Amino acid sequence: MSAEPPALRASDAERERTVELLRAHAVEGRLTLEEFAQRIDTAYSSRTRDELDSVTADLPVDQAVPIQGRGRSAKRLTGVLFGGTERKGRWRVPARSLLIVGFGDANIDLRHAQIEGDVVTITAFIAFGNADFFVPEAVDVDVGGLAVFGHRGEHGEDVLPLPHAPLIRIRVFSMFGTSDVWRIPRGTTGSYRELVKSARQARRLGAG
Repeated sequence: MSAEPPALRASDAERERTVELLRAHAVEGRLTLEEFAQRIDTAYSSRTRDELDSVTADLPVDQAVPIQGRGRSAKRLTGVLFGGTERKGRWRVPARSLLIVGFGDANIDLRHAQIEGDVVTITAFIAFGNADFFVPEAVDVDVGGLAVFGHRGEHGEDVLPLPHAPLIRIRVFSMFGTSDVWRIPRGTTGSYRELVKSARQARRLGAG
């Protein structure tokens, strides 16, 4: 009985092609930000072609294939006044969106969101309120803006963004308001309080 031939090793060029394919599917809405981050990590750690092929096995070869659920509308405006609001689950983030918070709280969970382009920008205006943004660890996030009598914070392990990751720009302009970006370790689940705790723990472990 003849032995099976050894698995063919994957080349750097093949890994890069797979990552570009994943990136295209993420932009098309087939992968959430968290799924994209996990699969890129797997692609770069794959040593054989079989391992690399498994990363895209459930994705169509032809990117023109219609996407189930693609018709759901992008959430271009989120607002709250004297209350609380949240965006979570598999929701669509347009290239540009607006968040307005007045005397309230907003939780914007981007871990399972679908994006509409290589770069998405969320602009937030906060007055006497708070906004928390939850993003997958190792996704490229650029935070900026202006805080007057308030603060902006970034939390979680300070890791390099994955190559080819989409860019999430968060611009916060606040007066007597606060905003925090929480980088959530992959695979973490639970309430927002538990997500915050995991990000803080990851930061402490990274610092240690």
